[in-house]
Amino acid sequence: MTHPAPRMILIAGPYRSGTGDAPEKMAANLRHLESVSYTLFKAGYVPMIGEWVALPIWHVAGGEHVGDALYDEILHPTAHRLLQLCSAVLRLPGDSKGADNDVKLARERGLPVYYKLEDVPVLA
Repeated sequence: MTHPAPRMILIAGPYRSGTGDAPEKMAANLRHLESVSYTLFKAGYVPMIGEWVALPIWHVAGGEHVGDALYDEILHPTAHRLLQLCSAVLRLPGDSKGADNDVKLARERGLPVYYKLEDVPVLA
């Protein structure tokens, strides 16, 4: 018996925006992005946040401080690559140029963009 593969959904929203690069504020933003991940998982998705992938790469590559050249080289491009694997985007509220760009790219690729968790279809 074969089962359909779970679909990956990118969770997009503020991470660095509005934090002044304060680590505790960025961590709080990441926790907010993560807050919907279990609900999406239960709905049949593999939730994905770009920072989950990008930050370890940045650290291993020698990133020293948020906003350095290596940070810019890795963070947003990672989300863009992940979008090639995702079937949708959930855009959480809050100002974020990066998340807005994720939405733009998703729309260009014909992917659905949801703005409320309750609008995401249940797959499981």
